Amino acid sequence: MALPKKIQVAVADDHVLLRRALSKLIASFEGYTVLFEADNGKEVKIRLTQHMIPDVLLLDVNMPEVDGFETAKWVYERFPHIKILALSMYSDEATVIKMLRNGAKGFVLKNADPEKLKEALDSIIEKDFYLSDFVSGRILSGLHRNVDVEKEPINLNNKEKEFLRWVCSDLTYKEIAEKMFVSYRTADDYRNTLFEKLNVKSRVGLVMYAIKHNLVEL
Repeated sequence: MALPKKIQVAVADDHVLLRRALSKLIASFEGYTVLFEADNGKEVKIRLTQHMIPDVLLLDVNMPEVDGFETAKWVYERFPHIKILALSMYSDEATVIKMLRNGAKGFVLKNADPEKLKEALDSIIEKDFYLSDFVSGRILSGLHRNVDVEKEPINLNNKEKEFLRWVCSDLTYKEIAEKMFVSYRTADDYRNTLFEKLNVKSRVGLVMYAIKHNLVEL
C-alpha cells in the first residue's frame, strides 16, 4: 500500500540558523517534509523556475536582494496554487495587510510557539487561510484607521453577507455550505461571485472585507 504523500514545504529566510531550525521543526511534523531552503526571494524564484514546486512556501518578509513582499507577489502571479505563509518579527498592520494583499494566505510571527506554526500550516492546507487572533486584531486596527479603504461599500444581498460571516470562521467551504443549508456548488458560486464583486482573489481578501465593513465581530 502506497504511503500518503507528504505536504512539501519550502522555507525562505536569510538567517541560516533560524531557517535550518524551522526546516528541522517542519520535517518533524507528521505529514510534512521540506522540499528546499532559500536565502532570499531571488533563490525562491530560481528554484520555482527549476520546477521545484512546494505545496507551501514559508516566506520571511525581510530578506536581502528580493524581499518577501516582492517575492509573494511574483509567486502568487505565476504559481497561485502555492500557499504562501508569511513569516516575520514585525507585526505592524501595514506589514500584515501588504503581505496578505500580495498573495499570502496567512501570517505567523517568528516568536510563535511550534504548535502555532503547525496550526498555521494545517489551516492554510485545509482551509486555505490562517488568521491568528493577534493578526486579526492587527488587520482590524489597520482597517479601522482607513488603510487603503474604498470609499463606499458594495451592495451585497443577505445570503452573500451570511456567507462572508461564515468565511471568517474556521469552517471549510463544505462545512459552510452545510451551515447555510445549500449545496457545495451553491456555496462555491457565492464565493466566486464575491471574488468578482469585491475584487479579491482569496479567502483572506473576503475576511478582510468582512472585517472592514463590520460584517463580523472579532
